[in-house]
Amino acid sequence: MRNDKENIIVIKTFDFALKIIEFSEIFFDQKRFSLAHQIFSSGTSIGANVRESQNAESKADFIHKMKIAAKEADEVEYWLLLCKHSNVLTSPAEEMFDHLKAIQLILSKIISTSKS
Repeated sequence: MRNDKENIIVIKTFDFALKIIEFSEIFFDQKRFSLAHQIFSSGTSIGANVRESQNAESKADFIHKMKIAAKEADEVEYWLLLCKHSNVLTSPAEEMFDHLKAIQLILSKIISTSKS
């Protein structure tokens, strides 16, 4: 059953997805389409999975969807690290890490709390 109360992880992942859309545009403009697509896909998928978890059919389903969101967060972290450490790419990847780390901490807490 859906719970429409204000939910910090839903809000944070939605806001992060909006930032990711803007961020990936930098790479689309640079014609780095593969990178832009990877960042866009994994970065927006976090919120999509969190949102989907709000309609989970069971506790196990909820945890599973949150774990998928956490995996997507790990993937976008990888792409952001490549951007940060690449000698070829120029991007404001550093700005995204604080937002992502907060999301990762919340997801980790939600998953561990839900398991107990």
